[in-house]
Amino acid sequence: MSRSRWYAPLTALLGGLAAGVAHPPFGMILGLLGYSLILLRLETIQGPKPLRAAFGLGWLAGLGYFGVSTWWIGEPFLVDSRTYGWMAPFAIVLMGGGLALFWGAAGAAYRALRPRSAWKPLVFAGVFAAAEWLRGHVLTGFPWDLVGESWRAGSAPSQAAALVGAYGLGWITLAIASAPATLMLPVRRLAQAGLMIVAGVALTALYAGGAGRLAAAARPIYARDAPVIRVVQADIDQKEKWRPDNLNAVFADYERLSQTPARVRPDIVIWPEGALPAVIDDLIADPGWSRRLREVVQPGQTLLMGANRAEAHAGRYRYYNTLIAFRRDAEALRVSGFYDKHRLVPFGEYMPLGDFARAIGFRSLVHMEDDFTAGPKPRPLAAPGLPAVQPLICYEALFPGFGAGGRQRPRWILNVSNDAWFGRTSGPWQHLNIASYRAIEQGLPIVRATPTGVSAVIDAQGRVMSGKQLGLGGFGVIDARLPEPTAPTPYSRLGDWPFAGLLVLSGLAWLAGRRRRRRVAEPAADRTLGAT
Repeated sequence: MSRSRWYAPLTALLGGLAAGVAHPPFGMILGLLGYSLILLRLETIQGPKPLRAAFGLGWLAGLGYFGVSTWWIGEPFLVDSRTYGWMAPFAIVLMGGGLALFWGAAGAAYRALRPRSAWKPLVFAGVFAAAEWLRGHVLTGFPWDLVGESWRAGSAPSQAAALVGAYGLGWITLAIASAPATLMLPVRRLAQAGLMIVAGVALTALYAGGAGRLAAAARPIYARDAPVIRVVQADIDQKEKWRPDNLNAVFADYERLSQTPARVRPDIVIWPEGALPAVIDDLIADPGWSRRLREVVQPGQTLLMGANRAEAHAGRYRYYNTLIAFRRDAEALRVSGFYDKHRLVPFGEYMPLGDFARAIGFRSLVHMEDDFTAGPKPRPLAAPGLPAVQPLICYEALFPGFGAGGRQRPRWILNVSNDAWFGRTSGPWQHLNIASYRAIEQGLPIVRATPTGVSAVIDAQGRVMSGKQLGLGGFGVIDARLPEPTAPTPYSRLGDWPFAGLLVLSGLAWLAGRRRRRRVAEPAADRTLGAT
């Protein structure tokens, strides 16, 4: 009785936990076999309400997975623990439990379809990969640690994202990882053998194809005129940053690091998201601060700074999370361009149902008088002395294909992020891995700048360049020549259409099982009629 009541829920939860630890920083890739455990549980449901049971098992699997992936979500609420600390436990529970609803729905959908063919893993992959796509799009989406991003970015299997994107790689991962479950299901031995052979061939192709792509670009390629970039990481703790009396100290750290002597003078200096605890307009308007900003940048240099800016509108101010390009010429320091963050973080940068939320005492975590305002759709930023760059501010780097729809292909991607919100958790390492997938998908190098880590220069294959990384708590600079992009990848041209093709393949596998069931059932009906 005890086994029949608790065994299935416990193993579903363990399956999700195992799948979660496949992601960095744990990297236990054998944990992907947790998907076989989840499929096995969904196939062996007994009882009068199988759909409800399937939803519960899928939800428990998701709870384990997202418990591992998003436990860091409580950390931002501890930055100002007196005001927001009481929310931290609720945030952890609501985040993990809320995202698990997508997996619960996938479990119920799989059980409702009840695939009869031997190709159950393909149907399982289609249903759960579709749930992951929905997770990345519903209510603005939160595609953190997609299944396809289980592989370390820059590894051989991760290179498949250049063809099918992170969602498509998720489908492939689910199909391969769930195939061993059929060895414990009532499937004919010949079909079992065929499934395992196909899964083995697919896994081999994943490694071999990726290894070939990496071998073709064994060393980073640089153009003769490739600019030298400097990423500044000042190790500014979020708890200390927004104290008004710390502005001088914070600026002094960035100033000192930006002016550190180098063998080759940097062409571009990069400060992370929201680098200074002030509205940049106020600093520019102040003669003293304007002079200090000008002295940071040498003539002919460009400073890319993550900053908060304000804009007057209808008698009040709108605030933007912005990347600003400063260029110093012989006369002055000038703003040569800027990009306003388009996709904002719910509850962090704006409060959904803001007026109602404020009326009951809730407000976003943003250190402004009001919520941030979303900027226009992403576009490459082109400015004097700056190769065309696609900025992705923090959260925006989570979304496959985000900002890649314009006519002009950027030369590189810049992800400025305030990962100090994550503290010393697994969040910064996961964010690095996720952002690196955007490099693989687009065939563009990506540069990450954060205040506390992990900052890095990443090539177009998603690999962190040797010696070009500053980890958690690192204080210093990264100087590097900007790597060359590859030719446009299939994913950069086709987007999620290859992923849609894989979902169609799952549908065909399901239809094949239904047709086979009908062919088996019809002769039996004829024999019964003849006997009568």
